[in-house]
Amino acid sequence: MKKVRWGIIGCGNVTEVKSGPAFNKIDNSELVAVMRRNGAKAKDYAERHGVPKWYDNAEALIHDPEVDVVYIATPPDSHAAYTLQVAAAGKPVYVEKPMALNYVECQEMITACEQAGVPLFVAFYRRSQPAFNKVKELLESKAIGDVRFVNIKLYQPLQPEQYQGSMPWRVQPEISGGGLFHDLAPHQLDILDYILGPIASASGQVTNQAGLYEAEDLVMAQFRFGSGVLGSGVWCYSVAEQQQQDCIEIVGSAGRITFPTFAKEPIRLETAAGTEEFLLPPPQHVQQPFIQSIVEELTGKGKCPGSAVSAARTSRVMDQIVGRE
Repeated sequence: MKKVRWGIIGCGNVTEVKSGPAFNKIDNSELVAVMRRNGAKAKDYAERHGVPKWYDNAEALIHDPEVDVVYIATPPDSHAAYTLQVAAAGKPVYVEKPMALNYVECQEMITACEQAGVPLFVAFYRRSQPAFNKVKELLESKAIGDVRFVNIKLYQPLQPEQYQGSMPWRVQPEISGGGLFHDLAPHQLDILDYILGPIASASGQVTNQAGLYEAEDLVMAQFRFGSGVLGSGVWCYSVAEQQQQDCIEIVGSAGRITFPTFAKEPIRLETAAGTEEFLLPPPQHVQQPFIQSIVEELTGKGKCPGSAVSAARTSRVMDQIVGRE
């Protein structure tokens, strides 16, 4: 490809700022069509973002000859089906995270794209952000010596007003794959895969303590990386406001690194020499650097730092943690 012309299936909230505007801000990239089942909302999105075409039918967008690559930004329950349709049309796919409802669906997506001879990318965009690449750089330079273990903490407060009446799709397992763990933990587990290598095995315990919805609201996990590094994690979505935390801790033989996944707080490097902080905020459109890497790969000028295979590994780890494998 000389220029990548994008189409979006599912122009919801994630595409308003995080991803959508980025397609037109990258060299050799253009957003030419969007689709939403509600035609009026698709038309409104297209008009507000200066997109030439809009559809209320996914098949029409997929087969539009002016659309080269399709970005699937729907909830996870439709990721696999849409990916198979796009692959059958002979077009590359960029799909939101988590990649699918489970690891089995991920494998089906990978196989379909391989058989069609088209690339498959997954939106683990933190792999292209400065903060996480700084952590990777610190580890590779042995700033904390040899890595011993990793600990993830994500505690979020109860927000009962969000669960009155119609439940958000993120806590409906048939749509999201599980609860908020399935929406947020993939980013953390993928980043660890990126900076420390694949997780070889995992297990966990899940429960629902607050009773605001049926999906789990507390997940505890332990895991082992292929390198031998050990890890643990706690994801709790029912703590008091003052108890919330967002921290990944990596402890080594000569110090430790702590950093957030979602909060705009600095990376902290602690060694015998003292404490050093690095504040590297994300770009306005958080997916832009990652989308740029996809465009560069499709135009033969670079390589995307993530793959469908690495994304599927994260889905498999989540399946192991919640007891689905």
